[in-house]
Amino acid sequence: MVSYPQVVRQGLSVSSLARHSRGMFIHDLIADAGGAATTAQLLTLMSRKTIDTHVRTGLIRRVCRGVYSLTEPDVEVRLTALTLATGHALVPCLGTAANIWGFDTERDRRLHVLDPGIRMRPSIEVMVHQRAGAPLRRVNTRLVTAPAWTAVEVARTLRRPRALATLDAALRVGVSRDELTAALEEQGGRRGIVAVRELLQYADGRAESPMESEARLVFIDHGLPLPELQYEIVDHCGDLWRVDFAWEDAKLVAEYDSMEWHANPLAWKRDRLKVERLKERGWTTVPIVVDDVRVHPWELASCTES
Repeated sequence: MVSYPQVVRQGLSVSSLARHSRGMFIHDLIADAGGAATTAQLLTLMSRKTIDTHVRTGLIRRVCRGVYSLTEPDVEVRLTALTLATGHALVPCLGTAANIWGFDTERDRRLHVLDPGIRMRPSIEVMVHQRAGAPLRRVNTRLVTAPAWTAVEVARTLRRPRALATLDAALRVGVSRDELTAALEEQGGRRGIVAVRELLQYADGRAESPMESEARLVFIDHGLPLPELQYEIVDHCGDLWRVDFAWEDAKLVAEYDSMEWHANPLAWKRDRLKVERLKERGWTTVPIVVDDVRVHPWELASCTES
């Protein structure tokens, strides 16, 4: 049984906030309200002028019209704020639902919600979607599109490399392959579903980053044997090393190096040691950077094939 994160918080009613002492700190008020409070809630403790002053000085932030938070709001606080502003319980979908379930690879800043049946204009902050029949799951008090459905729906909107990354990430957090297959059938005939169906056979929850997924698709598209992922090798000193990709018969490993890795001298030194230790055991290491995957995929495939 998969245990999904229980992360949604509810705001307090105006009447319950009114019972708070006038001397209560503003951060306590907003925290108790679930991270976001309306103008009406704040007015139980302060004047409108004081609210405006707190916004100007940065003590509180305006999340959306008439709703405030203490700090830069995360997805949950923004959803709570939008619910307070509209007066309707909103259902996250697509990238916002993926964020809640823990497999968001795209970091889309916009909130994606199902049409609540009221007039809501799309904006740079909020996208409203018509998705009749989308299966829903409850996370605490909030309904969210089901994880497998969400993963397939997000994957349908992406380029193949990122679609595979989404499927990998969904498997990694506990969505089952059977659930993804069922969601594929439920969304049969929709745009992008053919590509997702082809990619699902290659999806692997052992992938630890979206770029590892993208690199693996280069190997797949160029007809290379599928590598082992997160393969473990013990060196002559008895130290255990884990590599992103390994072709055991060829004694070949490939490692994706991010930009953050290049900026970290300690990580660089450790990886140089890793390469030397693996070389002593007869392994050849192929380093991979983002341009190898996205700009020169043929050269990457040739390098690993040879």
